[in-house]
Amino acid sequence: MSLAASLSPWAPRTLSLLRVIAGLVFFVAGSMKVFGYPEMPGYPMPPFDPTSLVGAAGLIETIGGILITLGLFTRCAAFICSGQMAFAYFIGHAAQSFWPNVNNGIPALLLCFIFFHLVFAGPGSFSVDALLARRRA
Repeated sequence: MSLAASLSPWAPRTLSLLRVIAGLVFFVAGSMKVFGYPEMPGYPMPPFDPTSLVGAAGLIETIGGILITLGLFTRCAAFICSGQMAFAYFIGHAAQSFWPNVNNGIPALLLCFIFFHLVFAGPGSFSVDALLARRRA
């Protein structure tokens, strides 16, 4: 048996793991903006204002992070979160430098493409979406 054949059955499970970790990371970034927790030393957050760019980003990150972590409405949530990360990269990072390692945009760039992948790949086997699909079938 080839290595690819022995690892392929694990793909839906590891996709779920990638989704959960990315969702949790996104949620924590949002909770910092919305709730001020966890605090980031040397980076004080302004008071939460949902009409500001930071406030809107915090809401998308918090709600989107929860939905992606649970695997609920995954494709839709991942599409919105991917777009938000692309926007964040071009507004907050790319203007500083072309290179992501210089402009501190590596996390935004990676999350953008992880979420973009989830739009097409789906949530994986361990998700609320998969559970609901099994119940419908």
